[in-house]
Amino acid sequence: MSGNASITPDAAFGQALRTLRLAAGWSQEKLGLEAGVQRNFISLIETGQNQPTITTLFKLANALCIKPSEMVALAESMVD
Repeated sequence: MSGNASITPDAAFGQALRTLRLAAGWSQEKLGLEAGVQRNFISLIETGQNQPTITTLFKLANALCIKPSEMVALAESMVD
């Protein structure tokens, strides 16, 4: 990777999720309700303190009406 060493993949995924959530106009609580995930877990993901399982990644993507690969690609673009 030729990316920015100052952002980790964990932080990049959190930023990607936050970007997508805000673009949808949703609060963390709304995303949590739509995806069946606790609001505080959304917060932990967005701050890079926790990472979702594959199942949770699919739930989040489904709630946001995008493919899971799009979420990962957005995070990847922030690291590259």
